[in-house]
Amino acid sequence: MGVAIRRAGEGDREDVVRLLDAAFMQDPVSSWIFPEEERRLRLHGGLMGAFFDIALSEGYVDVTEDGAAVALWWSVPAGGGDAGDRDTGDEDAGGGELGEAAAGEGAGDEDGPALLRRIVDPGNERVEVIGRLTDAIHPTDRAHEYLHLIAVHPDRQGEGLGTELVAAVLERCDREGTHAYLEASNTRSRDLYARLGFEIMSTTLDLPDGPRMWPMWRDPGAAVAKRSTS
Repeated sequence: MGVAIRRAGEGDREDVVRLLDAAFMQDPVSSWIFPEEERRLRLHGGLMGAFFDIALSEGYVDVTEDGAAVALWWSVPAGGGDAGDRDTGDEDAGGGELGEAAAGEGAGDEDGPALLRRIVDPGNERVEVIGRLTDAIHPTDRAHEYLHLIAVHPDRQGEGLGTELVAAVLERCDREGTHAYLEASNTRSRDLYARLGFEIMSTTLDLPDGPRMWPMWRDPGAAVAKRSTS
């Protein structure tokens, strides 16, 4: 398909957050975090902005040249570790208060989920709960690339842009022998990631009174192996 992809920086924040906000507004997990539509319309963009800031600190953000699709990745070392110990290769990385907290700076006694809640929606416990639950199931035994979020503009979905964004990183993972991880938030994305070589892990994440999420892991070369046996 030959989609042009570039690395995003702090200067892309407004456009990327607008795209994430539009793409995830009706997502099952976003709807669980903000069950009241008025509150979601008002505060959901702030959550997406916080996720963008974390990605700039923890890893990197890839965006198509036309701005129609974006992927937020974290580069996670074995054992977890601090983002400040890693080089993301992006001199334009910012991150704000949440980014500093992810790098182990300036957060005081607050951990990431608590700080996320305070910044985004202090009265909403679910903002913190989702962070704690995903942290609890996140593998830490091996270094990996973590696909935190991927979004395609609603008017451009079905064109393969998301697949191109993910495949570009997975090709690098295969070359370098790096694993990959994500949590699928709906069955459509789960099935797409399975075609890219991700395997559903043994434990699903069922949000309290909410939707199911599927933690998925990919070994380097998995997609190639699947194609060779089909």
